Amino acid sequence: MVARTIQQLNKIQDIKAQVQGIHPALEKIYPVVMGKNNHLLIYDVNQAQEAYHFIKTVPSPMPIPVGTRAAFPLESYGQRITCVVTPEIFDALDGYITILHEFVHCFQYETCEHRLKMSLDVAKRAQETGNSMWEIDYPFPYNGLDFIRPYSEFLDATQKKDVQKIQSTRKQLKTYLGIHDYEYMVWQEWKEGLARWVENQVREHFGLAASTKGFNQPYSRVTFYAGGSAYIDYFASEDPRVVMEIEGLFKKMAAI
Repeated sequence: MVARTIQQLNKIQDIKAQVQGIHPALEKIYPVVMGKNNHLLIYDVNQAQEAYHFIKTVPSPMPIPVGTRAAFPLESYGQRITCVVTPEIFDALDGYITILHEFVHCFQYETCEHRLKMSLDVAKRAQETGNSMWEIDYPFPYNGLDFIRPYSEFLDATQKKDVQKIQSTRKQLKTYLGIHDYEYMVWQEWKEGLARWVENQVREHFGLAASTKGFNQPYSRVTFYAGGSAYIDYFASEDPRVVMEIEGLFKKMAAI
């Protein structure tokens, strides 16, 4: 299994070579961890970033169900940021593109994620209460009519590149949501929206349909993947350089 996995992983290099000019987040290869039978099989590249090799197997600190696609620091690998997946991800090109999506999160983590996160009161409160899962389980008012209406209008405005409507709906959202909900929304739009935006640029390169999950109601956290990607696409149409500097991009997305 290890030899076959290494062969599959090294295809990432070929795909990355074709698309790394899309965004700085695609310039580097990151460790990939396979979850299987309650264990994690860790693979990494050498210093020259030339090829993957097997590092070690460690017990999984949590369940890794089939279909897992995630990026998080791994204690058993020196707290390095890793892309964690399960073996069926290699069944199609889509899976390799999903790995690149997770590499965007690795890039965010290694550049400015912690600094930006600690500028948010919602993140500081979660840290104070020991809630390490706040990004996943935050009680956002997705079903609130005062959120649904302006966010629907915002999504529509991004597709039409309607600057005035984008600005007015963002102001409405900030007024309705209040500081913590608004911070959470922008954080997810930046973190997941950027990964979705880069993913869709890669999909376009390979002639695949864009990922649009989250655009339609009922709204959920995945809505911010779609909304963030659409917002970033709007900024890219105005000035492509904005998207390349991701810390400045976050500040632009948060500003009203």
